[in-house]
Parts: sequence; structure tokens; C-alpha cells
Amino acid sequence: MSAAGLSDGTATAARMSLSNAAWRGSSDRVMGGVSHETVSREVIDGESCVRLTGEVRLDNNGGFIQMAIDLAPEGRTIDASCFDGVELRVRGNGETYGAHLRTSDAVRPWQSYRASFVAGPRWTDIRIPFAEFQPYRLSTPLDVTVLRRLGLVAIGRAFYADLSVNRASLYS
Repeated sequence: MSAAGLSDGTATAARMSLSNAAWRGSSDRVMGGVSHETVSREVIDGESCVRLTGEVRLDNNGGFIQMAIDLAPEGRTIDASCFDGVELRVRGNGETYGAHLRTSDAVRPWQSYRASFVAGPRWTDIRIPFAEFQPYRLSTPLDVTVLRRLGLVAIGRAFYADLSVNRASLYS
């Protein structure tokens, strides 16, 4: 699963911005792991962004750090059926990261719908169509009428994560 890069930064006809939302960090420490994350607001190469940095470690059955935003307040959901997918403007250290969507169908903490992307050393616009998000540890297909959260995740292998997001939105 990968996202196609957009080289020209063309604006879309319809977009729901997620960029001003409150991003929160978390890690496998909630389950006994030892990975650690920092989420900060910064300016990189002249662009304001939210930056996730930290060490992903596999000790104690761990292996993830993330920054996430709720798409609606108080655990509610949004109907994103008029959109085609997630659009991100990212910069990173050349590693592969995950975009994880949660819906009201994902009731366990480890359940999500996952797609991956590479964040290279230059600001890049990427689009990840909803069709690329695959269910993880649930059998229900992605229902975009009940989206709850978007997480950007460094997961599954030991490495230093450095991922910056200038813009996150839903596009059509």
C-alpha cells in the first residue's frame, strides 16, 4: 500500500482541513512497551507543522509511536462519504509510516484501517484513497460514514522516527 505523490500541490475542489486540530502523541508505553515520542509544533523549511519524533523500540512487545487527531469532538464520528481519501503534506527522514483510520467499528485499541506512505526529506503532498486503507484485526470493511480518528504512526520495527505534517485534510 502506498500513496501517489502530488508534485504540483494542486488544490482540490472539496477539502476538509484537519491541520488545526489538536494532535496528541502516544506510544506503546500504554501497553508496557518502552518506545517514546515527542509531538511538537515547529517551523521547518519555512512551513509551520506538527512534528512527531522518537524512538520505536520492540522491547516488552512494543513497537509504535503515533500522533493522532480526533475528527469530531467527544468521541463522535463524521460522515466522510463525500470525500475520496486523506491528503497529507509531509516531510520526514525517508522512513515508511502508517496512516491509521479509526471508526466506530474499531472498538479495541489495536484495531484500525491502515495504509502506508514514505515521508522523504522534502515537503511532499500525498493522497491516500480510502480504498487503500485495509482493516487490521477486524473483519468489517472501512465505513467512511463513521470516521473517528486519524493517526500517523511509526510502527512495527525498531527505528528513529521523524515525521512532520504541514497539512492534513480529506479530499475529493
